[in-house]
Amino acid sequence: MKKLIATTAALAITASGAFAADIALVIGSNQDSFWNVVKKGAEDAAVLVEARGGSLNILQTNNYDNYGADLATLIEQATAQGVDGIATVLPVPDAQLPAIQAAIDAGIKVTLLNGGGDKLEESGALNYFGSDEYVAGVAGGKYMAEAGAKHILCHIQIPGTVNLEARCKGVEDGATEAGAKATILRVPANLDGDVAGTSAAIEAELNGDESIDAVVNLATWAADASAAAIEQLGKTGEVKLGTFDLSPSTLDRIKAGTQTMAIDQTPYYQGFLSVSTLAAHIDFGTKIATQPVLTGPAIVDSSNIDATFAGVEAGTR
Repeated sequence: MKKLIATTAALAITASGAFAADIALVIGSNQDSFWNVVKKGAEDAAVLVEARGGSLNILQTNNYDNYGADLATLIEQATAQGVDGIATVLPVPDAQLPAIQAAIDAGIKVTLLNGGGDKLEESGALNYFGSDEYVAGVAGGKYMAEAGAKHILCHIQIPGTVNLEARCKGVEDGATEAGAKATILRVPANLDGDVAGTSAAIEAELNGDESIDAVVNLATWAADASAAAIEQLGKTGEVKLGTFDLSPSTLDRIKAGTQTMAIDQTPYYQGFLSVSTLAAHIDFGTKIATQPVLTGPAIVDSSNIDATFAGVEAGTR
């Protein structure tokens, strides 16, 4: 009996230690508040991972100046550290796919989140957790058109980034389907995060074409810039405003009636699900049959704004 108990105990220790996953989460700029919500989800998942003896290391780019190459470098760094799994965003496939393939060749399991769902099969990753950017854009374009917009300006802050281009293409197609027009504004990437510079660019577009009666931004800081431009022109309430993602200022404007809507991709779930399912696959061999796992889009407007505030205050929306 003592031998049986000792053997059982040894097996329990082996089960709890040998398959404890060390995970690296590779995501966007540490200066971008959007990723704080992704991190919150990942950190909540890490409680389970760490309880099994594993770990989570979050690696972020400093900015978006050389986004694809910087993400590839972080993937290579995680590979060199010998992690068991990598959960990564894939916005610039040409730059990142070689690093992802090298990680997989080294025996590391990979999942994708937030961007790159259309490259799931090519990447060799296990699954994708996020929104379909094009589908989300279509929903946003249709919503704005059905809300009365006739000419929508869709602003891309980092031209050429796959997920951002897909968003505005979706806005354009959704608007067209609903009988409206859309124009895509691509600004220099050095304006990314520059509220004043972006506001001036949006204001110039609105001044240059008075038929534009709606703006859709792809980031909440850019929606702040558009709101300032619209206010500066005295067109608050006249020019509709929509954005991808949520922030306190975005929700405040929706509550006040000065912003029409926001498109939520629930980044908390992207962080939580990508890390927890990757670790479970490594530890227990489990997989999610559905590919990809879509976490959005969900439209936030005046009809559900109050319920959304609680999630933002908790850091989960």
